[in-house]
Amino acid sequence: MANYKKRVADKLLERKLKSAGAVLIEGPKWCGKTTTAEQIAASVLYMDEPEKKEQNLRMAEIKPSVLLAGKKPRLIDEWQIAPTLWDSIRFSVDHGDGEGKFILTGSSVPADLSKTEHSGTGRYARIKMRPMSLFESGESNGEISIKQLFDEKPGNSLVSVNKLDIDELAYLVCRGGWPRAVLQKDKEVALDQALNYYESVVKSDISRADGIIRDEQRARLLMRSYARNQGGQVSNGALKADMTANDSSNLDEDTVLSYVNALKKIFVIEDLPAWNPNLRSKTVVRTSDTRYFVDPSIAAAALGIYPNDLINDLNTFGLVFENMCIRDLRIYADALGGQLYHYRDKAGLECDAVLHLNNGKYGLIEIKLGGDTLIEHGAETLKTLAGKIDTTRMHIPSFLMVLTGTDNYAFQRNDGVYVVPIGCLRD
Repeated sequence: MANYKKRVADKLLERKLKSAGAVLIEGPKWCGKTTTAEQIAASVLYMDEPEKKEQNLRMAEIKPSVLLAGKKPRLIDEWQIAPTLWDSIRFSVDHGDGEGKFILTGSSVPADLSKTEHSGTGRYARIKMRPMSLFESGESNGEISIKQLFDEKPGNSLVSVNKLDIDELAYLVCRGGWPRAVLQKDKEVALDQALNYYESVVKSDISRADGIIRDEQRARLLMRSYARNQGGQVSNGALKADMTANDSSNLDEDTVLSYVNALKKIFVIEDLPAWNPNLRSKTVVRTSDTRYFVDPSIAAAALGIYPNDLINDLNTFGLVFENMCIRDLRIYADALGGQLYHYRDKAGLECDAVLHLNNGKYGLIEIKLGGDTLIEHGAETLKTLAGKIDTTRMHIPSFLMVLTGTDNYAFQRNDGVYVVPIGCLRD
């Protein structure tokens, strides 16, 4: 069983409570938001507790201050079922002393939050929480630190042995980073967690996102199409065409968009935005987002595949492995105060991940399942992109990395490119 470590979100929550009156933790259900918040909260209100839910909702309309009373920081769990609490908390923060008064957790975005969220400027800090990275769940040895790559040039001292073989990697992709699955000793039971999550999404959660009843079969078709197209910049029209092949009824792009937006509201999918650097040439940079799930296990569940299926289909394995790497890199970017992007230009030059820090430093990362040929291709891509960047107008890349799955060692090549297995990486 993996060794549970303190999570990035735990550390972020401790820090952000010192700088804001309220902290909002968002993310998919079952990823550990409530557990993280409970560890630091002095009192708790579970808004959707079955025996008290209706009373809580009525009180949120009549006198929300009653719900907010309690020792601070006070956790309001699943706050989004009563969106009026947003302004009530803002008012309480404005008229209170000090920071760190409230923690809000939510597994969906209220439909009308955009109308009031501006009123929280300066009062609310936000944390996006995801299922656990391999370092957080104990599967990565964490001997290669991204922070170290930004802060210094470790050179030949950067060496680590990857203990994750292809069978274990296939299992981790399908299991995902769900805390209950991570702590489950029985692997078959652990694999059920992602399937249970997927079934809950298509049967009910996608409709609860905004109160619009959606067709279960269409939800399945969309998520299956998303899984087949993960890692690509496909349009809603392309998703529609893929779905239509298995849906005899009328289906338009607006319907597809509605389903996609619903999945975003409950944090099932999390697309990766495009990076637009200063380049030496006038190359046109593509601005479409890259399609990803918040956890690779969702893609595996949507496709109905298990670890042995991945080993027998390395193309699909490569896609879901890339999704796992993006999940981990996003978590590590949050820990370092940065954002994750992808790059693609009109000439077809593409970089899977750009980790860009708030101070302007950035690293370029290509993701490859493994093998010398793929690593060499990834390294050449990174060097080509690095050569296009106008370093008179922005930093030179802090590092170039090929992030792999099945290779045995982490090391630096003679050309300066780092080769790092995901089983050795940490923030």
